[in-house]
Amino acid sequence: MKVALIQMNSGSDKAANLQAARGLIEQAVAEEKPDWICLPEVFDFMGGTGEQKRAAAETIPGGPAYTMLQGLAKQHAIFIHAGSILEKIEGERRVGNTTLVFNREGAEIARYRKIHMFDITAPDGAQYNESASMMPGDAVVVYDCEGVAVGCSICYDLRFPALFQALADKGAEMIALPAAFTLQTGKDHWEPLIRARAIENEVYFAASAQAGTHMQGNEPRATWGHSMLVDPWGHVVARASDGVGYVAGRVDPARVKKVRAMIPVAKHRVPLA
Repeated sequence: MKVALIQMNSGSDKAANLQAARGLIEQAVAEEKPDWICLPEVFDFMGGTGEQKRAAAETIPGGPAYTMLQGLAKQHAIFIHAGSILEKIEGERRVGNTTLVFNREGAEIARYRKIHMFDITAPDGAQYNESASMMPGDAVVVYDCEGVAVGCSICYDLRFPALFQALADKGAEMIALPAAFTLQTGKDHWEPLIRARAIENEVYFAASAQAGTHMQGNEPRATWGHSMLVDPWGHVVARASDGVGYVAGRVDPARVKKVRAMIPVAKHRVPLA
């Protein structure tokens, strides 16, 4: 299976973000002919105020981001793992940070809402408080991509190994991680965590990231980029730098089976109280 990981520098202009996503998808399709494409976290709207986030959020199904990606999946006969978009939730002031997945016919086949909220104080003192504006999900989601089981996660989820073990237990052979990792944490933690999750669960790991600076209100925030595809042995198959673009590589389910046969971690796991 050929995969492409889109890297963006989204901001608070939703129309411009959608136009950029469309252009990168069409470029990847023309140059690489992938079966599966992944976009980064909140590719449709990054930064802004809480009110602006609520205004940009979409009721699912429908809305401009949903409709565009559904159409592109059908037009190009590809799977699109639509990073995440801001989702309107009935009766809730907060929005969802929600992944959508479309198959080659443009049908929605999976939906995942980010579970772990990024409520931290960064090394430079910047405060991130996702739970104030975003409502977490609670479902562990795996879907079939023509024989490859794909697990869903988003950004800060990466730091919680129990989620990835649960995805592997549900049969995941590849895990998608749309992200907007901060520059400060990303430079030290991004690659080690991705490779660790791939190794310990013996899965391919496909991480599409935001890169560059956006505005959070009046404050600039920098993201790390470096989207990457890692194999079940922990080897980096493809890696982007820190600009807008994409990288591509191949996923081989036989490689997953071979690694799991050599080191059968799942069979050796001992339940702990």
